[in-house]
Amino acid sequence: MTIQRFPLRINVGFFHNLPVGSYRDIHFESPEIHLPPDLDLKQFAGLVHISRTPQGLLFEGKFKAIAPSECVRCLEPFDLQLETEFDEVYAYNSGSFTESGLYVPEDGNIDLSPVVREYLLVESPIKPICRPDCQGLCIECGENLNFSTCEHQARITLDNS
Repeated sequence: MTIQRFPLRINVGFFHNLPVGSYRDIHFESPEIHLPPDLDLKQFAGLVHISRTPQGLLFEGKFKAIAPSECVRCLEPFDLQLETEFDEVYAYNSGSFTESGLYVPEDGNIDLSPVVREYLLVESPIKPICRPDCQGLCIECGENLNFSTCEHQARITLDNS
C-alpha cells in the first residue's frame, strides 16, 4: 500500500469567489494513515463540512480512527477507538485571524493533518486501558493476571479470606 504524502490536503481556492453561505462536504476514508510526526492510525474516516463565511472558511469536522496503543495495566497492545469533532475558522486575511491563527494560504491548499492530529490526540486517554476489568500485572512476578493467576495472587486471595 502506498501512503499518500498529504492525505488531508484540500484545495479550497474556488471558495474565494463563491457567495457567503456556500458549502461543500468532503469525505475521507483510509485503511491506514500517518499524521506527522508520530500518529499512525487504522480505519480512518471522517467528514468535513466547509462553509464560506465573511471572515473565511468554517471547517466543521467529525473524524474517527483506531490507534494502536498499549494498556497501562497489563502492557498488552490493543486498538484504541478515537472519535473527535471540531469547528475551526480559516481566515482569508490577517485582519480576520481567529484565536487559532489559521488562515487560507495564497495557493488555496489547506492541510488538515495538524488539526485532525491535535483533536484526535486530545481525545486519547492519558492512561489507556484495554478493557474496564483489566487485572493488570502481578506486582511481584509480572504475570499478566488477565490470563492466569500466579502463586502470589493465590496467596493474597487466601490471606484476605
